[in-house]
Amino acid sequence: MLGKLITFEGGDGVGKSTQIQLLAQYCKAKGIEYIITREPGGGKISEEIRKILLNKDDDACINDCEALLIAAARVQHVHDIILPSLQANKMVLCDRYVHSTFAYQGYGRGIDLAFLKAINMPAMEKVMPAVTFLLSMHPRDAFARKNKAFVFDRIEQAGSAFHERVYNGYLKLAEDDDKIITIDATLPISSIHASIVARLKI
Repeated sequence: MLGKLITFEGGDGVGKSTQIQLLAQYCKAKGIEYIITREPGGGKISEEIRKILLNKDDDACINDCEALLIAAARVQHVHDIILPSLQANKMVLCDRYVHSTFAYQGYGRGIDLAFLKAINMPAMEKVMPAVTFLLSMHPRDAFARKNKAFVFDRIEQAGSAFHERVYNGYLKLAEDDDKIITIDATLPISSIHASIVARLKI
């Protein structure tokens, strides 16, 4: 029996990491085997690609290159981490997956969604999320949450107009996919966690 891939989506600063950690604690208390991973990254090769993607000094990276690097990191991540964990009947709690690409590189960068789906098909054909939790918060409010000393990475510093497009893109993706559960990220942390657990029925 395969485990489940549970993904967490949303803009930067919406609380994905917090909710993943809370769900992990819940799974541990219930005796549910789990693994926490992230994108881009998750495995040795994918983490090396992540360093390139998020290096704030690599501003020469063009949009198509960015999209292709993310797709490459993802298919390696699926091979190295996600599929073996699912086959071991573990719940995989993943910070971002393909919906991030559609929101950031598609709606944010303006890359054709059909192209993005095509280059991500090697990963998508192997595994798609059982459920995706979209923590929704306007980027203006999300970035206000961040510590003032926070050093923004290359994608985070793309500008307010870019992050507005990403935010609206996520909302559009959620409208079109009933496996994406939108949760108001301005709610109390405990309320968000309770909603996630209730949706998963575990």
